[in-house]
Amino acid sequence: MVGILEDKDRIFTNLYGLHDWGLEGAKARGCWNATREMLQQGPEWIVDNIKASGLRGRGGAGFSTGLKWSFMPKEVGARPHYLVVNADESEPGTCKDREILRHDPHLLIEGCLIASFAMRAHACYIYLRGEYVREREVLEEAVKQAYEAKLIGKNNIHGWDFDLYVHHGAGAYICGEETALLESLEGKKGQPRLKPPFPAGAGLYGCPTTVNNVESIAVAGTILRRGADWFAGIGRANNTGTKLMCISGHVNKPCNVEEAMSIPLRQLLEEHCGGVRGGWGNLKAIIPGGSSVPMIPAEQCETALMDFDSLRELRSGLGTAAVIVMDKSTDLVRAIARLSYFYKHESCGQCTPCREGTGWMWRVMDRMARGDAEMKEIDILLDVASQVEGHTICALGDAAAWPIQGLFRHFRPEIEARIASYRSGRPHVQGHSIAAE
Repeated sequence: MVGILEDKDRIFTNLYGLHDWGLEGAKARGCWNATREMLQQGPEWIVDNIKASGLRGRGGAGFSTGLKWSFMPKEVGARPHYLVVNADESEPGTCKDREILRHDPHLLIEGCLIASFAMRAHACYIYLRGEYVREREVLEEAVKQAYEAKLIGKNNIHGWDFDLYVHHGAGAYICGEETALLESLEGKKGQPRLKPPFPAGAGLYGCPTTVNNVESIAVAGTILRRGADWFAGIGRANNTGTKLMCISGHVNKPCNVEEAMSIPLRQLLEEHCGGVRGGWGNLKAIIPGGSSVPMIPAEQCETALMDFDSLRELRSGLGTAAVIVMDKSTDLVRAIARLSYFYKHESCGQCTPCREGTGWMWRVMDRMARGDAEMKEIDILLDVASQVEGHTICALGDAAAWPIQGLFRHFRPEIEARIASYRSGRPHVQGHSIAAE
């Protein structure tokens, strides 16, 4: 099934906070229903069903969630197992997990219990973005409700001792990377770790650990209640289920919406957002998955589907499904220069290509936004971006390079025209940049 999602298939039925986010409201919407019976089926049954559902990580990478859970050791030795939930939602344009934390926190808490049981973990940490204050207050209150109702904790009604801890970060984008998040949780500077060892072998405190996104964990309970076949029947093969999508920018009604995977991008914008500001013909480009994925031009948006495979074929990505719409009034070069500044600012500085390259790329992009550059600098910039990409411990180097590569892939003539316009009528010394007057 591809297209508009029917209401009966929605998982996050309180996405807009119209109903009670507390325990009683959550139970009325189906949360915590038959949770004990699920656990009685055993860890392997849970992992097999999550695999069969086709659920892929909702944090951006799109790795099979069930397969990731299966990497955890089957026996618990001297080292305890941990689940860590990545609620450090810091990607520009992305605002989906905060709605779960504010309006449906019990779906996340139930999912934490189920996933932890499947991975034989008795403790889970939710690492919350530093700026999410109201989200933390609601989540902590929901955790308290779950403890008081004996849904979690020692000797709870589900028969699996389980403790849940909420950890508030300090607002560093790099801590959204799973190993930097683990470093921060341990009280160290938030910097990514070299892999291997992978977290499933040596993660939090050197123990077997799985790190998952909020949405990936929050859907687990509903998938098991309704069946893997139901979830797998939504969307296209290898791109199944429902997905929270955040649409911002030049649309008539920016919104968050839960939709079927593989919905056509144009249908998503027209049926949920009232269309592009000024009509579809006014569209210039779209960043389909949060600021770190390459943009796609208007002509590709006509046929693009909101799923991993379709957008990868267009040399972009689904990422977090944060759709940033830009109409013809947008200065694309200045927009990407601003994103370059963000990645320069958020680089942790551990890897030389990223530490030096992000600052250099931003400075060049800033000049190109004015036109104060030379034609040959375009190829130099692309060469540097390709050398930053794939040569860092984590993906922040890639995230800094991809928006620039996407811009030049589709809009290089626009930048060349800006440079030519800036140069016309100005004295020029070959090989040197001339400051703007």
